[in-house]
Amino acid sequence: MPFATTPPAEPVTRRDKRLMAAIGAVLVAVLAGVAIWAAVRPGSYGASSDGCVTVTLPSSTGGALIHQCGGEARALCRHAFASTDKVSMLTRPQCRLAGLGPARLGG
Repeated sequence: MPFATTPPAEPVTRRDKRLMAAIGAVLVAVLAGVAIWAAVRPGSYGASSDGCVTVTLPSSTGGALIHQCGGEARALCRHAFASTDKVSMLTRPQCRLAGLGPARLGG
């Protein structure tokens, strides 16, 4: 048969309090370390340069990443400088950083 009444809780000792504080401190340190790592690490693609274009665009899921190099990057930049839509306007500065401005693309 289950307990007729709830048994009384055991008192929290000083040792228990220290253990909970230590666990909390470790958790805060881990979360701070992850936050610093995420803020400092640029990601696997890095910034646009040397013929590679990296563009971050707003999307329905928060953000989309476009990364192109070589001929694909040149085609992306040609389209960006020929169009006036929002994606093209966001892509143009990254094309310039990659050295793929309109002068280099023949436009």
